Amino acid sequence: MNNNSTPSFVESDLMIVPIERSETIPSRLYTEPRYHDFDKQHLFPETWQYVGHVSRVQNHGDYLAGTVADNPVIIVRGKDNLLRAFFNVCRHRGGPLAIDDHGSCNALQCKYHGWTYLLDGSLRGVPQFDRVELFDRKDYGLIPVQLEIWDGLIFVNLSKRKANSPTLQSVVNGISERIAPRRLADTKFFRRINYEVRCNWKVYVDNYLEGYHLPYVHPELCTLLDYQNYITEIFEYYSLQHSPLTGTDTLYGKDGGAALYYFIFPNFMLNILPGRLQTNLVVPLSHNTTRVIFDYYYDDITSPHARKMAEEDIKYSDHVQHEDMQICEHVQQGLESMAYDKGRFSVEMERGVYHFQCLLKKAYRAIMDR
Repeated sequence: MNNNSTPSFVESDLMIVPIERSETIPSRLYTEPRYHDFDKQHLFPETWQYVGHVSRVQNHGDYLAGTVADNPVIIVRGKDNLLRAFFNVCRHRGGPLAIDDHGSCNALQCKYHGWTYLLDGSLRGVPQFDRVELFDRKDYGLIPVQLEIWDGLIFVNLSKRKANSPTLQSVVNGISERIAPRRLADTKFFRRINYEVRCNWKVYVDNYLEGYHLPYVHPELCTLLDYQNYITEIFEYYSLQHSPLTGTDTLYGKDGGAALYYFIFPNFMLNILPGRLQTNLVVPLSHNTTRVIFDYYYDDITSPHARKMAEEDIKYSDHVQHEDMQICEHVQQGLESMAYDKGRFSVEMERGVYHFQCLLKKAYRAIMDR
């Protein structure tokens, strides 16, 4: 790849060496707009991106909408009971088929000029187009997007290079077996909360991937987790941080259990505790602004007690999230200062961060080598 929009990487930026000798990626990858543009154009469209849970699109006409690298997408269940994904873009003049993030409909109708599509993406209704010549509706169906489902979670991939993209199953290989007999597909959606953080998306991911900061940023969380037994495991496309719970009478039960924190490259997290699943999708908005989308799922949301526990869980999580937001914003300032360029990794505590940055380097090199 070689064009005017491509940022410059020097060899040392993409070099992978053992963690004991490795430096972190340079600060400009967090602070310069051209690297944000590079991620948006090349990294995110070619990786599997989470959109939502199948429980939210159970009936014919149910849909979920989202964005991938600023591309609007929509997932809809057809009358044949199949889930399909399309760009949420009318073929007339680019209007949206859905503005809200979920809903139900009998057909997809553009909110701009009323072009109407069947749930399979074919164009049906074209108001006031009778006098247009050489126009065939069959040529103007919605543009499809790759869709795969894993354990009830829906992912899309915008890549046109299907042969070069790993399957979703290969990306998450081994997670279902590790968390069994728990099934994420059996959880029930409860709430979505968005946070906007004044930092680069990679700052947020780096922070997620280590427990090094817990005693200093989250002292209260250290009373829930057994910090002395906090372990990071590395796999091909994801990492797992896990810790026993303290075993005291907590929000998550009296029998201890464990907290499992999965990070799936490049920007998705699964936070699994007894009775609940929390997903985090990290969405870059600019070189120094990130949206983090939290979805909360629970084994039970029907009883008043269960809903009360869910509310308490969300309140606790919100407290932790604001602690993370504050430190990430300070880190972004530090990365933008003239005092910093590269750092080093703690071999004991930052293997997850190192793994993420190695995957990032591999992805960048593959893109540059095209």
